[in-house]
This record gives sequence, C-alpha cells and structure tokens, in this order.
Amino acid sequence: MSHWSRQAWLLLITSCVLGSRPALGAAEAGAEFFEKRVRPVLVERCYECHGEKKQKGGLRLDHAAALTKGGDSGPALLPGQPEKSLLIKVISWSDPDLQMPPKNKLPEAEIATLTEWVKMGAPDPRTNATASVTPPAFRTTNHWAYQPLKKILPPTVKDSSWPRTDLDRFILAKLESVAAARASAANQNGQPRSYEMRPPAAMDADRATLLRRAYYDLLGLPPSPEQIDDFVKDPSPEAFARVVDRLLASPQFGERWGRHWLDVVRYAESVTLRGFIFKEAWRYRDYVIESFNSDLPYDQFIREQIAGDLLPANSLAEKRRQMTATTFLALGNTNLEEQDKAQLRMDIVDEQLDTIGKAMLAQTIGCARCHDHKFDPIPTRDYYAMAGILRSTRTVTNANVSGWLELPLPVEAEQEKIFAAHEQQVVALQSQIKTAKDAAKVLAGKNSEPKPGRDFQPAVVAASALPGLVVDSAQAKAVGAWKHSQFSKHYIGDGYVHDDLQGKGGKTLTFQPDLKKAGRYEVRFAYQHGTSRATNVPVTVFHANGETTVLVNQQEAPVLDGRFVSLGQFLFEGNGFGSALVSNEGTQGHVTADAVQFLPVEAVEITATSDAKKSPAKKDGVNSSTELKSLEAKLKQLNESGPQRPLVMSVREEEKIEDAFVHVRGSVHNLGAKVPRGFLQVATLGAPPVVPEKQSGRLEFADWIASPSNPLTARVLVNRTWHWLFGAGLVRTTDNFGTTGDTPSHPELLDHLATQFIAQGWSVKKLVREIVLSRTYQQASEVISKTVISTQSDRSEPTNSLNTVSLMTDYFSPFRRRRLDAECLRDTMLSVSGQMSSERGGPSFKATLPADYGFNYTDPRRSVYAPAFRNALPEIFEVFDFADPSMVVGVRNISTVAPQALFLMNHPFVRAQAQAAAKRLIAENLPDDAARWQRACRLALGRVPTEGEKLVAKKCLSEETDPVTAWTELFHTLFASADFRYVN
Repeated sequence: MSHWSRQAWLLLITSCVLGSRPALGAAEAGAEFFEKRVRPVLVERCYECHGEKKQKGGLRLDHAAALTKGGDSGPALLPGQPEKSLLIKVISWSDPDLQMPPKNKLPEAEIATLTEWVKMGAPDPRTNATASVTPPAFRTTNHWAYQPLKKILPPTVKDSSWPRTDLDRFILAKLESVAAARASAANQNGQPRSYEMRPPAAMDADRATLLRRAYYDLLGLPPSPEQIDDFVKDPSPEAFARVVDRLLASPQFGERWGRHWLDVVRYAESVTLRGFIFKEAWRYRDYVIESFNSDLPYDQFIREQIAGDLLPANSLAEKRRQMTATTFLALGNTNLEEQDKAQLRMDIVDEQLDTIGKAMLAQTIGCARCHDHKFDPIPTRDYYAMAGILRSTRTVTNANVSGWLELPLPVEAEQEKIFAAHEQQVVALQSQIKTAKDAAKVLAGKNSEPKPGRDFQPAVVAASALPGLVVDSAQAKAVGAWKHSQFSKHYIGDGYVHDDLQGKGGKTLTFQPDLKKAGRYEVRFAYQHGTSRATNVPVTVFHANGETTVLVNQQEAPVLDGRFVSLGQFLFEGNGFGSALVSNEGTQGHVTADAVQFLPVEAVEITATSDAKKSPAKKDGVNSSTELKSLEAKLKQLNESGPQRPLVMSVREEEKIEDAFVHVRGSVHNLGAKVPRGFLQVATLGAPPVVPEKQSGRLEFADWIASPSNPLTARVLVNRTWHWLFGAGLVRTTDNFGTTGDTPSHPELLDHLATQFIAQGWSVKKLVREIVLSRTYQQASEVISKTVISTQSDRSEPTNSLNTVSLMTDYFSPFRRRRLDAECLRDTMLSVSGQMSSERGGPSFKATLPADYGFNYTDPRRSVYAPAFRNALPEIFEVFDFADPSMVVGVRNISTVAPQALFLMNHPFVRAQAQAAAKRLIAENLPDDAARWQRACRLALGRVPTEGEKLVAKKCLSEETDPVTAWTELFHTLFASADFRYVN
C-alpha cells in the first residue's frame, strides 16, 4: 500500500468531521472599525456637502439608511462590492466626470480605509438620522458593568446533593429557575410537561478524561499514561485536589497562562514595518510567565505593567522586574515612518489606551478619540483626560524612522563597575576616531578639493577608471524628477544629479551593481558638497544581512579622494540583489548624488597601503587613514567582545508634563479645549486619585484601574479566567463589557467570584483552583448533546421560552469539547515524540537577526518561546488560528478549514515528530505490537485504542516491513486524527 493510500485509509478510519464555530464579535469588530476609521473620514471630508444641513445631489452620508439609499445617482454603495460601489468610484477619481471631493482627492490611506469598509460589508452602527448621539450622562446609566460590585451569598437549590462548591450552587440555581419558568410557560400554553432538569449522576467526566482536561487547561500539555494510571487508581476524594495543586505549582502553569495574557496584550517581538525586531521584548514574556508562576497579585500585576518604572522597589530584582513590566506599553504595531510627529505621538497614545481599555477594563475607549462614544458613557473629554497621562509618557525617539526606547536595567555594584569601565574605553576610542576623521577631512580638503583660479584643473574621471565597481548616477534607477548637472566640474562620469529642492520625500535613486562575486565590500557614496546642501541625506544599503541607513551631511566635503564618504563594509551575495538607495525624504536643502562605489575589502586595504606610501602627510608620525581604520577596528572588536549591559524595552516620563487638548474630529492639528488629566468617570466610584502637577499621572492611572472599587477590573479578569477554562466566558464578549457587548449569563456568579477574587488577595491561582474543583468544571462534555436530545423529544417548543441549546450552553455551562490551540498541538507532538526541550526563558533568536522576514523557527522549545514575529509566525500558528499579535485578542477564532488537515498530513514538522515518536516507541521494552499500539494511543490520545483502531493498526503493520516506517505512519495518523486535536 502506498504512503498516500495508507495515510488516507487511516485518516478515514480514525478521523471525524467537526463543524466550525464562527468567531464571536464580528459585528462588534465591524462597528469599531467604522467608529475609529470610517466615521472620522466621513465627518472630515463629506458631511459639509452631504450632511444634515446640506445634501448635494440628494445624497446624505451621515446615517446608514441614507447612505444605502443614495442620492440622484442611485445607491452610494453595494456592501461587499467596492468595485461596483459609486462611493468608491467617485473618491478614487477613476472617472474624470465623477470626482469627489471635487477640489482635492482624498489621501490614498483614506481611500483604502473606505474601500476596506465596503469590502467587509459596510458595517454601520448609525441608526439615527443625525450625525451624532449624546451618550448617557455621567453615572446615569443602569448598565450592569458600571454598577458597584456586590457581595452575593450563594443561593439555595432544590437538589442540594449535586453542588460541591458555592460556584455550583449559582449554576444549578439558574438552571432550576429557568427550567421552572419553561415549565410554567408550557403549562400556560396547555402543554403540561415536566421540565425538571436536575443534573444526572452520569454527568461527571470519567477520571482519565478529567485529568487530560485539567492538564491541558492548566499546563497546555498532556498527562503521561503513568500519570493517568496513578490518578485513576487513587480512590481518595482528595485525589483531584492534589493533582490540581501540583499543576498550579508547576513552572509549566505560567507558560500556559502567561500565553493567555500575551494574547490579550498584543505581545509581539517585531513591527510590521520593515520587520524591525524588538530584541528585548522577550524579557516581558518571561516577566509574564514568572508573574503567573509566582501568583503575583493581579492588582500589582496591573500596576507594574502601566507604571512599573515609577513604583518604589525594595530590591534590585524587584526594580528590574517592574521596569520590564512596562514593556507592555511599548509593544504596539507602530508606524515608525510617520513624519508628522504630533500624529505619531497621538497614534501611540490611542493604541495604548485602546489596549488598556480592552485588556483590563473591557471598554472600547478608543472610539471616543474623534467624538463622544456613540453607545457607552465615555465622552471625548474622558478620552483626552486619560490621553494626557499617556501623552506625558515617552515611548519612542523621534527620527526620520522613529525608534523605541531601550533603557539600561540596574545591575549589582560590581557589575556596574565592569560596564562603566568598558563604556569609558568605548567613549575614549570614539573620541580618538573623531579626531582622526577631522584630520582626514583636513587632509582630503588640502589634497583633493579643486581650487579656483588660473591653476584650476577639472577633476572629471570616468567610472571605469576607479577601482571596484562604480555605478554612476546616469545608471541609477530614478523615482521622481532628478536634475542632471555638470556645474561643479568635479564629478564622475558625465555629471551628477540633484533633487532641485522639489518633491521632498518622493524622490529616490537606486544604485544597483552587477556583483559577480559574493563577499564583503566597502560601499562609498560620491556627492557634491556645498553650503546649500542637505545635512541629513538618507542613504540605505541593502545587503545580505538586511539593510543599513546612513545619514550623510552634504555640507561637509567628502573625505575619500575629495569624492566619496564610506557608508561601511557589508556582506553581499553574488545574486544582483545588493544595492544602495539615496532618498530626499525628510531633508532640507539640495540633495546631490554622483556615484556609488562597491569596493572589495581587499582592495580597500591595498588602496590604504598604497596611499600611505604615496602621501608623506602624517599626524603625529602616523598616516591618518591607516590610523582611522585601526581605531575603527579596535572599536568594533571592543563592542563585540566587551560586556553587554542588559537593556529593557520600556517607557519614561516626558520632560514636559502637560494636559492634553481635545482633538476636534481626532485631528492633531485642530485643537479644542484643554482637559485636565483624569480617568473614566463612569467607572470611578468615590473620589478619584489626584494627578500630581509635575508627574504624568501614570502611577495614579494604574492605581485607579487596580482599585477594588473599580467596577470593571476584577469582573474582567474573572470572566477571562472562566473563558480560558470553559472556552466561553460568563460574558461572551470578553473584551467588551459595554452596551454593545453581551450581558452576563450569571451576573450574580460573576460578582460573587469577583468579590471573592479581591478578598483573596487578587490571587489568580486561587481563582483557578476554585473553578477547577467545582462540579461544573468536572462534568462530561457529552452532557449537552444528551440533554438536548432528551428534552427535545416528544414536545413542541413554547413560543415564549428559550431555545434548548441556548438554555444548556448559557445557563448550565457544561464543559465543551474544544479543539486544542496551535501551541498545544505543537507542544503535544513534541511531548509525544520526546523531542521537547526543557529550556525556559531567554531570547529565542540570535541578537544579530536584522529583520523578521522569512524567519523559520525550528527550536524544539515550548511554543510560548517561539518568536512572535508579526511578519513571520510559524506555519502551525497561522493555520490553527493563533492570536493576531497586533490586536487585543480575548477570544481566538476557531476555524475548521482544509489547510489544517493538509498541514497535519503533509508538513515536514508533523512527519518528523511522527518518526521521532516511532523510534522512541520501538526503543521501549514492550512485549509485542499490540502493546506498542496501545502505548502509542495512550501517549497521543490519552486513551486505549478501540477494536476498529486495533484492526487498522494490525493491517498497517502487516503491510510494511520496516518497523520505523510503519510506526511513523501510525503516529502520523494519530497526529492527524480528530481525537488528537480535541479535548473532552
């Protein structure tokens, strides 16, 4: 039997088809997209002519119905079809007779936003006929989430024998209440029927199933067959409690639950832009894992992430931990190329507020950036009160391409002495290099600069007459109009070019050499200097290890032969992909470009030696060029071999602390009233903290969120915990407790757990233990289908009663059979194959990695340590619905699509783990193939094989002579089966 046919046969026997569950919150996401990105464009660009006061062409764009209806030319859009939508056509200016706005075309980014909006179905929450809605007044709302937490006693229940904990009493009381209401409704409709829904004794999960469930929920790993046997054979009623305590104490608990939190805080180790890598972000990941392992109180966990750098510390270790925690604020997927720095500053603040709001408060605060929140009591004034706090916090350093902050971590006194001594050596060498460069400039000016007058000699040279490979400006690929010139009479080839002080930011020149041989080359740039030139010309070298940008001051004379400056030495492949790009972005003054020289490093050394022999000019008896290169080599060696001070990705207080102004319609250039720094009023019960005048208020902001009186914080975390254990929260919309989110299925239970959570010191482990030891958690997952069948038979549904499935899932909350997430799938394969590394913590990629593009993670460590690169997630993550690392993800999507089956059947990683598992199994001392097959199923599935599976395995083994190949096929089949992917 061929590999393919045998694999298909085994998959057909052991797999089952499971339906997909749609992602929650699609409507909510669409409404948020409209509020944050679409409405501001419509308000800013369209309402003046197509709003409440004026409707040119009979078209209004200020509410949903009018937009769909359209104007004199028909409907403005067709949801899902941007190519057929009149709105997209007119703003794209594709028809010269239909161009809107008529005076100035919209920026491409805004056109792209509206196009994306129509493509996603044009979600539009505006149901009113006016442009705005007045939100509920401060604290006049009766919405459940903003009410103070109430300490609620467990209810009494009819069946007192079933509950094991107070949590169970809340669940059973709700079921009994709803069942009684359904029975009453049935009787009123003349349909007498018993709606008693007392949980039957068979509802509890068997011990093996329960143990596997607990292991995956608490550790993200399967139990071994020996661990299952020990638990099954333990008759003690305390056996499961002992198991839970052992799992909570395991370091693998933090790895599993830390990953949950990383989903919520959009943890990533790179930005999409150019694949820039956050080399120190791993410290935050390790901080989160350690925080869950040490059971750091959740209120302190919050304080440290928002204001850890401002908190007092009792030890060096505590200070390092608190500084690392604030990496949370810097992890956003920021557009570092934004040239409007005021816009960049507010975009960062908005991203931070949006993340804090959803992650810790389950509030869509970001919707109030441009206008009062349309649904929740969050006025724009509150938004800018909180924005002022984060605006007084520095997250990036401004430059042409801005950068994030990497600050030194405090170290022990002895280590500090070592680092200080090393840094003094570096500073001394840098000073010597500067002196040598200054001397080289003087020498180059004396020997190479053309002198006016009778003795002036034109210094024109052909590119072919210079060593190395020289690309002249005439050969460069130009974007934008560059002006050719021969004015200076000192150039290479037929002249040079300049940008004519026009089109700043839109002109580039690409110098691409035809390098036949791979190796290291020194890249030199020739230009025409002068007082009218730009001082910060960006020249980017694209080389084998990535790209490097150097800013060239063209007011200074080139130091090499009066023509060139060195951009550095780089490794190039002999494939024609290396190049140098000159841009006029961010420059003031003329940008000139003459040529770029790619000189093999061997030729550089020969040239330097030759120049030293020819030129008698010395400085203190040493040739300037030779001295400079020697000093630069020493500096490079010192930096590579010297001690590396530990750095952390963090934030710091701004030098200027100030309140923010309301940004009218969200525009940073249209300021309204100044707003004192403060907090979300609707969630402030009692007197709010006072923000110090000369401090950002970040510490007070953290205290406000972590306060026991905040009605949101504890509820949100309790709900997340319920979701992480049951697959659905008591509030399904885990990131939105606002009026557009779901209401809790058990509000009393939510408040009971939240008040208990606070009373027990904000301990996550105690909360998890409370839930896991409940009978509710320990039910068999099959209860849903069994009960639905029994309650649906022989009856007609009352018209005013709840649907049976809704009743069972919303009010009974049994354990749902769930697909393992991407990390559990990968880690289980590594565990079964025996290949998993026990290494914990630390960076997961080389510090020299220049960008995340094309990165392939092959380390056999647990998946939580796989780099969360925004441009290069592991394939298994992408296929099996890993959280988007640019967004707050409280609920991962759960899809069932063909690429998942294809991945499990064909990916080299799965095959490699199957082969390793086969070799591991064969090496064990087992009596026969039947024992081996049982062992294989117990390792991979946590159960013994069925009779049908035994026959399939026997057939496979009889048809394959090589035992490694045969057992590889069988393990591969197990890995691709439904029972492997799902936990009961």
